[in-house]
Amino acid sequence: MAKYACGVPKVFERDGFVFFFYSNDHEPIHVHVRYGSGEAVFVVDPLVELRESHGMRMHDLRKAQELAVENKELIERKWHEHLG
Repeated sequence: MAKYACGVPKVFERDGFVFFFYSNDHEPIHVHVRYGSGEAVFVVDPLVELRESHGMRMHDLRKAQELAVENKELIERKWHEHLG
C-alpha cells in the first residue's frame, strides 16, 4: 500500500481527495479523508456515514462521501490487509 505523508497508509486518491488510515486505527472500520486543509472521517461498515469533519465545506463532504461509497469494497479490503 502506498504511503501518504509521514508514512500513513494511503488507500486511494481522486479529484484532490486523499483517503487514508492511520497505522494505529481502531474498529469500527473507517477512513480518513483530506481535501485542501480540511479533514473528515467516515465510518464504512455497515454504511458509509460521516463521523466527524474539520474545515471541509458541505459540498466537499458530499463529494468525499460519494467517493467513499463508490470505493467501499476497496476501503474494507485495504483495512483488513493493513490493520487485520
